[in-house]
Order: sequence, then C-alpha cells, then structure tokens
Amino acid sequence: MIGRLHGIVAEVGEEEALIDVGGVGYVVRCGARTLSRLPEVGGETVLQVESHWGEQTGLTLYGFLGRDERRAFVVLRTIQGVGPKAALAVLDVLPPAELAAACARDDRAAVARAQGVGPKLAQRIVAELKGKPITDGPVTAFAPPTAATPAAPSATGEAVAALMGLGVAEPQARRVVEQASLRLGDEAEPGALIKAALQELGR
Repeated sequence: MIGRLHGIVAEVGEEEALIDVGGVGYVVRCGARTLSRLPEVGGETVLQVESHWGEQTGLTLYGFLGRDERRAFVVLRTIQGVGPKAALAVLDVLPPAELAAACARDDRAAVARAQGVGPKLAQRIVAELKGKPITDGPVTAFAPPTAATPAAPSATGEAVAALMGLGVAEPQARRVVEQASLRLGDEAEPGALIKAALQELGR
C-alpha cells in the first residue's frame, strides 16, 4: 500500500488532486482544507497517504499534508457510521488538535458543523474519541478551552465552514466572509454572513 507521495501538483479538483511522481500520475482524494493549502499547479508537495482497497472502487488514496491529519482520519474511520467522506469533512472544520479539544469538552455542535455529520453521529464521534490520542501533540491539546479559545464557534467561523462545506476553498471562503463581515458589522448572524458571502462569490 502507498503511504507517502513526493511529487509535483499536476491538477487540483474539487475533491481530489493529481500528483505526478516520476511521470506517474496519482489521483489522491483530499479534504477542502488540504486542497486549499496545496502549492499551485507545477509546485512540489509531499502528501501523507492512507490507502484503501474496495472490491467495487479498487484502490483509493486519501492525502494529507501532515501525519496528525492522517492519524485523525484513521481514528475517525474506526467509528461506526463515519465513512471517508465524513471523516474528511470533520477534518475540514476541525483540524486534529481542535478535534481533540472539542471532544474533550463534549462540544458536539462543533463536530456537527461538518457536512454530512448530523447530531447523532457527532455525539458518537465525541463519545468515542474523548480521551483517545488523536494527535502526536502534547496533552494540552485535549484541555478545555481558555478565554483565548472560546468553546462556541464565531459567526464568521461558522460562515467559513458552511462555504467550505459547499466546496469553496478555505482562503476564498475566508476572504468573502471577511468582506461580508465588513459590510454587515461584527454583530451579523451566521446566516446573514453566509448569504452576503455567496453574493460576493457571485460578483
């Protein structure tokens, strides 16, 4: 099985990237956060890869820019009801350290922000991951949030996550949400921000 790819970014799509390694192109499925952080086409990259073999789908490669992300993906996949798409969606809204912290404080709402993850599945994820070593980082990643890291996601954070769930790359999602926030003010609700951000995208 393939565990790592070091090559050139040949193409970037909505859900996958094509990585050229010595003239061989590997199609790698990635989350929106990973795709948005890849170099431009022609740039060099290293992806940590989790390989899966299915009788109907054959070999599928899932790519990550860090070992923690790959490890979190593997742990998420051990939970009943969490398929590859849902696991990638969770990591799009909650990087490994944030996922660990959310589970430590029983923050099901944060996990449920992921596209395709309902309240029941979010509750199962939090219950099964609480206390598990999701990352290789220090134990402080599991500590409850301090004043500097509020438990409740901000309105802009929710809006960015919603746009990413619709397939918008993270940098672009953050840019249009910031523009919408400037227009509507700091007190704007997530729904209003999302609507205004979509209008920005359509311009």
